[in-house]
Amino acid sequence: MGQMPGGIGGSTQKPGGNGPDFKSVLMGNLKEVNALQQDATQAAEDLITGKRDDIEGVIAATDKADTAFKMLQAMRNQVMQAYDEVKQMRV
Repeated sequence: MGQMPGGIGGSTQKPGGNGPDFKSVLMGNLKEVNALQQDATQAAEDLITGKRDDIEGVIAATDKADTAFKMLQAMRNQVMQAYDEVKQMRV
């Protein structure tokens, strides 16, 4: 799996290596997406209240948060699809 925008995407190490486990990578990605969402919200609030006047920066922060969320959602969908396939396997 490659890196997502903003460093999201987890490790590219092979299974069985000394890299981080799936849970820690997923939790790290969730925290990063949450931080991006909060930054975008703060930027929009600052623009509305007049603390900030660069609309391009607000749009960039919002787009970055949106892209990171969509990538995280796509990863979740892939994991759920893999889980459904494993559930249907006959043993």
